[in-house]
Amino acid sequence: MHPLFTPFRAGDIALANRVVMAPLTRNRALPGQLPGPLQVEYYRQRASAGLIVTEASQISPEGQGYLDTPGIHSDAQVAGWRRVTEAVHAAGGRIVIQLWHVGRISHVSLQPGGQSPVSSTARAAATKTFTKKGFEPVSAPRALRSDELPRIVADYRHAARQAMAAGFDGVEVHGANGYLLEQFLRDSVNDRSDAYGGPIANRARLMVEAVQAVCEEIGAARTGLRLSPVTPANDAGQDSDPQALYGHVVERLAPLKLAYLHLIEGATGGDRNVAPFDYAALRAVYKRAHPAGAWMVNNGYDAAMARAVVERGEADLVAFGRPFIANPDLVRRLRENAPWNALRRETLYGGDAAGYTDYPALPDTVPA
Repeated sequence: MHPLFTPFRAGDIALANRVVMAPLTRNRALPGQLPGPLQVEYYRQRASAGLIVTEASQISPEGQGYLDTPGIHSDAQVAGWRRVTEAVHAAGGRIVIQLWHVGRISHVSLQPGGQSPVSSTARAAATKTFTKKGFEPVSAPRALRSDELPRIVADYRHAARQAMAAGFDGVEVHGANGYLLEQFLRDSVNDRSDAYGGPIANRARLMVEAVQAVCEEIGAARTGLRLSPVTPANDAGQDSDPQALYGHVVERLAPLKLAYLHLIEGATGGDRNVAPFDYAALRAVYKRAHPAGAWMVNNGYDAAMARAVVERGEADLVAFGRPFIANPDLVRRLRENAPWNALRRETLYGGDAAGYTDYPALPDTVPA
């Protein structure tokens, strides 16, 4: 059997194979930002993945940036997610939840009391978000005060505790794609002059504190972290020295012995070579401090690429995003070199079961 389909252990999480379902925002949560029966079926169908990383889920009402995305801060949300985790576990799968604070990628209509979104900066991002009116420009944020940042860290800690109460196998901290933690990381966005701005160590402080808090709450061996060193997603301009910046983050966090690091290579969902970056060098930094730590790669992988990168020992896990939307049995299709269903793009965001839980799996037997 090819190593892509062999069991693997990421920290305390035992995986049946090395194929990961990446987090995918689908905007189908119920009122109260609750996962409902549709989510139970959607994730159950995809439980053959070695690991499922759920859609990004806000750690607080303030952390929401898109219409109908689920949260993990209320008890009702915990109860909804518990039905999801029970279904995935009954089907033999493993599942972690991605913890999310969007920062400035939000709109006042989505914020508690119609308040301004918060960020490292008061500069608005040149991008749009999904609201009741469709896609609208994001609202101008306000810069978080230094004395508010312990509250943000506490929200990550609380969300991790809620995730364990919901039965998840772990959590993934979303530190990528131009959302709050990356808004603090990059000097293209962070224009602060306090202890969370300026030098690399200061800009990395919030991410380090948030991940440390999550690890203290649920254990590092059940904690993953997603990074995207050069993606331009959500108007996240390139940092002046991304190699040094993300190298510092990994040097600070690898000694915690995280379950895994999840790396988006290039532009999220786009050009893998959008800007220069030495991912192998970053992986070497991680593995020196944490040889057993899993290294997960993501962005545009097909079957041949996934097989090759694992076979060469350059990655432990390979995450697939949109292929999992249209192919609930993607692991089997990869293993058998079977064709993939076509993606229906018009059903990606919002809606009902159409384009969500109605994609066909391969038949159990091939007709004579």
